[in-house]
Amino acid sequence: MPGRRRHDPEVKLAAVKRMLAGEKVVMLSQELKVRRKMLYDWRSKYLSGGAAALRGPGQPRKLVKVEPPPEVSGTAPPLPPHAELVKARARIVELERKIGQQQLELDFFQQALRQVGERRRPSDGLGVKTSTPSSRR
Repeated sequence: MPGRRRHDPEVKLAAVKRMLAGEKVVMLSQELKVRRKMLYDWRSKYLSGGAAALRGPGQPRKLVKVEPPPEVSGTAPPLPPHAELVKARARIVELERKIGQQQLELDFFQQALRQVGERRRPSDGLGVKTSTPSSRR
């Protein structure tokens, strides 16, 4: 098809690794002159099938050695290193978001407490006005 560019698997792999390292997708997209959606597609393929999944269309698949399933020992099989890294980064992002939300709430309540404290007038002391006006007219 005219107008359709092919990217080497090495370029795709390098881009995915940069994404996983935390580089901004917008900047990477502009640098490589590809759509952000394509970068996310590459990352998804890489996470599901490794570097072999980044092959171009029409290229033959490499033979994959199929290993027998691990024996059931009551524990889940360990995740590949890149999957653990992605999972850890997602957890970090989630926790940072929660911390940010909690900080916003703290700031809000501190400001509200400060405003309430400024508006209150002391009512205990000689010659000091009460905090509420008298009900007499």
